[in-house]
Amino acid sequence: MKLISVSDDIVRIREFKAQISRLLRRLANGSSPLIVTQNGRAAGVVLAPAEYDRLCYREQLLGSVCARAVDANAGRVMDTATLRERLGERRKAR
Repeated sequence: MKLISVSDDIVRIREFKAQISRLLRRLANGSSPLIVTQNGRAAGVVLAPAEYDRLCYREQLLGSVCARAVDANAGRVMDTATLRERLGERRKAR
């Protein structure tokens, strides 16, 4: 994700409404996310769809890695030979 520029990437909701087409095109062209403010406080973040997908994928990947680390720390692991043996047994059972 690109760094947010305070002067370019923070817009008031009034400005966002008035210039939504231009701002969405800017996002589609690889701009950093937009922070939309209301009454001087952050009210939302607008991302390009590809950036949203990338963040979701990254979150899922990190969650999976963390879950596997917990399994490894708890001793819920097996060596390659055991895995191959169990997979072979499953194939034979079909």
